[in-house]
Formats: sequence, C-alpha cells, structure tokens
Amino acid sequence: MTWINSGKVKARETETGLEIVIDGLTTQGRYYKPLVYEFFRKEWRGSRPAWGDYAVEIRMEHIGDPPWMDLDNLAKALLDAIKGFVFHDDSQVARLLVERFEGEREQIQIKVYALKR
Repeated sequence: MTWINSGKVKARETETGLEIVIDGLTTQGRYYKPLVYEFFRKEWRGSRPAWGDYAVEIRMEHIGDPPWMDLDNLAKALLDAIKGFVFHDDSQVARLLVERFEGEREQIQIKVYALKR
C-alpha cells in the first residue's frame, strides 16, 4: 500500500480499492484528464482494469472560497482519465459521489472500489 508519486498525482492500492490524490486546484476540468491519464499510462504498475460494478468518490478540497468549477465536468474528466486503467467502461460506475468541501489543502481525492452485490 505504498504511494506511487509522479508530479502532482499519487496513487495507491488499498484493501478495498484504489486511492488517487491530485495536488492543487484549477478551474479547468479538462486540465485533470491528461494529468491523471499520463500518470496511469507512464507510472502505474498496479492492478489492471476489471469488470463489474464500481463506486467512485471524488472529493475536491479547497481553502477559502470554492473555485468556480462545474463538478460535472470535473467528474467526467476524471472518469475518462481512469477508464481503461481501473475499469473498462464508464457504464461500470454504479455509484458516483462528487463533492467539494473546505479543508486544509487544495487537492482532489478519488476513491474507487468494486461494489459487492
């Protein structure tokens, strides 16, 4: 369960799934797709995509006023970036939570785990 770091992105496998953290925030959702995609393409040597239903939790942590960002665009960019590395297709996401909250640092946290049904 060691973190794999590359630039602003780090990820690790846990007992329940996968955690990804992106340092810093920008108001451009499209910025995150190539950033996370390149991390998985070049650095990730963990688990490979699997079939089945998944839950994805995306939490944007900000300091002060929240950035003017459409959370729909953020979620779509991040799902596009991890598709093919964590799961095969967006249709496998059976549960999606996207939220923002005031915290101690500016970052995005993503947790992905398989749903046991």
